[in-house]
Amino acid sequence: MSDEEMLEGCMAKREQAQRYLYERYKRVMTGVCMRYADRYEEAQDIVQNGFIKVFKKIDTFSGTGSLEGWIRRIMVNTALDYLRSNKAQRFNVNIDDVDFLLKKESQAVEKLQAEDLLAMIRDLPTGYRTVFNLYAIEGYSHKEIAEQLEISENTSKSQYSRARALLQKKLEELENR
Repeated sequence: MSDEEMLEGCMAKREQAQRYLYERYKRVMTGVCMRYADRYEEAQDIVQNGFIKVFKKIDTFSGTGSLEGWIRRIMVNTALDYLRSNKAQRFNVNIDDVDFLLKKESQAVEKLQAEDLLAMIRDLPTGYRTVFNLYAIEGYSHKEIAEQLEISENTSKSQYSRARALLQKKLEELENR
């Protein structure tokens, strides 16, 4: 099935085309959602809800830019909606629970595999992980992050800084092993 046939079929609400699109992008989008979720099952729920939105909004895809990028944006927004719905529990981290001293850049990064780094990011507290992903990976500005998460711009900057510091600390621990 060509991309044009798939899009046309999805716009016509044909199950076969929808299944094809889902199968084609589910793995990549699960990876995107895993960056925001605490557990795999949570990411699967976000992906499922995201694809429901994709199929409801497929007729708004303009064709400018990539379909994957358009789907990714929906998945990120769905993950943010999910996190926002649990905001009180997820974005509050006691400052005493975190050691965020900045130290020198680590050589351990060069030795890490991408999966190892993603696992380290996944282990960050939810608020830190979310801001880190949005800023460092998705390319959002702190102002955009603040608007999306309904937090202040300074909170976004602070959580990003603390996320970096925690990652640096973990890298140093790896280097010293």
